[in-house]
Amino acid sequence: MSQSTDTCGAHELFQPGAGPTSAPPTARVLGAAAVGNLLEWYDWGVYGFLITYIGLNFFPSGSSSATLMMTFAAFGAGFLMRPLGAVAAGWIGETHGRKDALLVTLLVMAMGTVPIAFIPSYQSIGLWAPLLLLLCRLLQGLSTGGELGGSLAFLAEWAPARHRGLYVSLQQASTHGGTLLGSAAAASLNAVLTPEQMNDWGWRLPFLAGGALLPVALWLRFNIDETPCYLAAKRGAAAASVPARELARAMGLIAAPVACQYLFFTYMATFAVRYGGLTEAEALGANTAALAMLMLCTPIMGAASDRFGRKPLLLAASMLLLLAAGPVFASVASAPGAASVLILQALLAIVVSMLHGAGPAAVTELFPTHGRALLVSIAYGLGVALAGGFAPLAAIWLIDRTGSPAAPALYIAAACGITAWSAARMPETAQRRLA
Repeated sequence: MSQSTDTCGAHELFQPGAGPTSAPPTARVLGAAAVGNLLEWYDWGVYGFLITYIGLNFFPSGSSSATLMMTFAAFGAGFLMRPLGAVAAGWIGETHGRKDALLVTLLVMAMGTVPIAFIPSYQSIGLWAPLLLLLCRLLQGLSTGGELGGSLAFLAEWAPARHRGLYVSLQQASTHGGTLLGSAAAASLNAVLTPEQMNDWGWRLPFLAGGALLPVALWLRFNIDETPCYLAAKRGAAAASVPARELARAMGLIAAPVACQYLFFTYMATFAVRYGGLTEAEALGANTAALAMLMLCTPIMGAASDRFGRKPLLLAASMLLLLAAGPVFASVASAPGAASVLILQALLAIVVSMLHGAGPAAVTELFPTHGRALLVSIAYGLGVALAGGFAPLAAIWLIDRTGSPAAPALYIAAACGITAWSAARMPETAQRRLA
């Protein structure tokens, strides 16, 4: 199997009779990566959209702010496990292959998701309820910590250099698709069930649905081939050293897209109910529509980054969001109505898609094939844990401390400033051959 002169890991590397597949397995590669990743992020994200009901069922009653903070603390605790999951899955990806790592992350996610549907409430078993919920959330964190880096490396190593941004952005699009499904499931249930039914048993249904989809995703991933880039590197030289600044730069590129994801498209549903006067169904409906926009625009921006470069999109989006965050939160808090909130979130989705379209490709291109799965996993595991895991909790704390509903904009501004700084100092990597 000969290496292409313009890219490592592109599906053009396949030659008839050269391996287990004689034709470019593009559809199977994309399907295995996208469907599995979609399920991962559905399972991970649905917790955030059902946060109110989870808080009522698993934590002792008290002030609404305290209950919400405890529930978001459990949400954030899963992020603490993501660096560990990143190291574990990254090690599997380097020693046993990208395919095996992706299979393991799916199995661990199932172990952390399905049991949530069956945990009795705090009123039934006391402190065991939040402890069991926390255990499940930690397992979910292990899984998603490994999924991000593994799937990004997998797609980057299959992609032709001239379309790597598009290919890799599909991972982010499927991430948004999974989050969209979670939001849509929560919105649909809120529309057809009464609040009492949702609190009693309705909130459990989306977690059961995630388990039902697992066999399809496992079958898709079991029937794919290892990336040619990984196979070639395995036969090649020893791992190249990676300067610490590259890892720090990658984490910086991750800060803004992660903070925006969790504040604009997860926490915003809770914020719009609490401060914007929307009902649960209205807030989740607007959030679902915005996530659909984000999912559709991300591959477009990934393709744009192939043509115009990663840096221009990253810089432009970071600066726009830094300036817009304050007015956005203030506007939603002024109770403008569901239609206005939907329009605001849709506009945010277009800008944030620039970060999600260009960023993942830029991060994967910073690292060599030897170590890519591990290093990308670590960068995302640490970056997401630091910038995203406790973003909703930080937003609640900032509002309580300042008394201003617009205070979460400070968190967004800090994250966008870090990403803009990192993008300004990185080399342009679009269409560059993978090392």
